Amino acid sequence: MIRDARVLRAGFVPREVEHRDAEVNHLSSVLEPITNGEPADTAIVTGPSGVGKTCVSKFVTERLREEVLDVEATYVNCWRNYSRFRTLYQILDDIGATIDIHRQSTPHDELIDRLQQYDGPRTVVILDEVDQLEDPSLIYDLHSMEQFAVICIANKEEELFSRVDDRLVSRLRSSEHVRMDKYHNEQLYDILSARTKWGLENGVITDKQLYQIADAAAGDARLAIGMLRSAASTADRENHEEITNDILLDAAEDARAQIKQKSLDSLTPHQRVVYDIVRDHGPLGPSEIHDRYTEAVDDPRTKRTVRTYLSKMAQYNLLEAEGTSRDREYSLVDSAATSPIQ
Repeated sequence: MIRDARVLRAGFVPREVEHRDAEVNHLSSVLEPITNGEPADTAIVTGPSGVGKTCVSKFVTERLREEVLDVEATYVNCWRNYSRFRTLYQILDDIGATIDIHRQSTPHDELIDRLQQYDGPRTVVILDEVDQLEDPSLIYDLHSMEQFAVICIANKEEELFSRVDDRLVSRLRSSEHVRMDKYHNEQLYDILSARTKWGLENGVITDKQLYQIADAAAGDARLAIGMLRSAASTADRENHEEITNDILLDAAEDARAQIKQKSLDSLTPHQRVVYDIVRDHGPLGPSEIHDRYTEAVDDPRTKRTVRTYLSKMAQYNLLEAEGTSRDREYSLVDSAATSPIQ
């Protein structure tokens, strides 16, 4: 049943990106100067979860590397590598400059010095979930190094700007902004159809079922592809010749559960404390959440940072917010309220 499992994986970058021509062209034009050995502007790619921000960034970068010999790329997930050291180390490791760096004892300044001294090919640095960085000044450091072109990926510009100083805000506001909206159902159907064509045998899923997945995913391509992957995996494991509606129904629940667990596993220790407080005591307002949080940790972050944590978790459907900014309360997402497969 499964012809090419890679096509169904979340991180797969296709040879053609569906319904993102304008965004691909915009980002390509931002990076074009490095093809001539010149510095490129920093690009900020924003939009809700599942709209293809990471896919487009990787696609444009890979296409650039195919066209130009002296261009390299590195990808850093800042939700996983949220500390300054982890991010710098990941970049240096990808460009082959960590041979004598000790994780426990090397000063951060030495990592920056090594990046500044790097004289290899111009390198595109993709900072995914960049608003998760504990020290956003790192963006300023990279921005000032002409040998690196930086792509910053975040859900919302304002949440990124709210955490950086005026010096960096000014730089970021003058950067190129690539904004991406949620997919329509027809667009999601096209994405699923392309993945089905390359990843599955002919006739194992109907067009109607693909439309059902698109509708249930509500504009989120990551969720839609996850549903397709889960359904195909179950059908293949149970030796079905086609994906039945019952399998599809279970796949929707399974894909949501997998995405939720992955998001939970990605939370930083401080974010996990905040999540657990809402889980155990919600619904709660931000002030009460922060009060409980400061009692639970030794080195609490500011109220603004905790509000950013809450907003981030709401964007990833771990928490839901009700009320206006003055009386807002957070609680766990009601999984029963999500769009089912019809």
